[in-house]
Amino acid sequence: MKRFLDLIVSALCLIVFSPLILVCWLAIKLGGGPAIYKQERIGLGGRPFYIYKFRSMVVDAEKEGEELLQQDDDPRLTRIGRFLRTHHLDELPQLWNVFIGDMAFVGPRPERKFYIDQIMQRDARYERLYVLRPGITSYATLKNGYTDTIDKMLVRLEMDLYYLEHQSLWTDAKILWKTFANIVSGKIF
Repeated sequence: MKRFLDLIVSALCLIVFSPLILVCWLAIKLGGGPAIYKQERIGLGGRPFYIYKFRSMVVDAEKEGEELLQQDDDPRLTRIGRFLRTHHLDELPQLWNVFIGDMAFVGPRPERKFYIDQIMQRDARYERLYVLRPGITSYATLKNGYTDTIDKMLVRLEMDLYYLEHQSLWTDAKILWKTFANIVSGKIF
């Protein structure tokens, strides 16, 4: 049932938000470089997939190696990218990930293997999350915000494991509503 709802709602959202998606795409393209950024993440069953986002950083931002965002003052963020991130518009292309089944609306945020390996060295329970489709939003994102350190990722893991044990369509609806309310109110998370 969850996958069916994700499919229908993502299709509707892709249609409804298509003008906004086009505006974001054009704004990034006018600054030069590709508008869509793809990055390998680990998803359902521990399988890799490509997550899609609007590019918010300069081209080749990670040429020196994988690095987490240093929040708002990160010099790699473009001007339009900072705006997109602040308003969570950089996440709009993930509607496609939900539509094709790589992601769900609600589930643990997908992570890169590079960081999963570091988390697993400290807590092997991360592997339990592989039974869930990763999500655009999560219980942990609402409670813990952006994770920019391994220690914060371990706190997020605890919350994701809590979600795993307590997931339901009602829980997902509450998480989606709270995410929507946060975005509309401009709350940073």
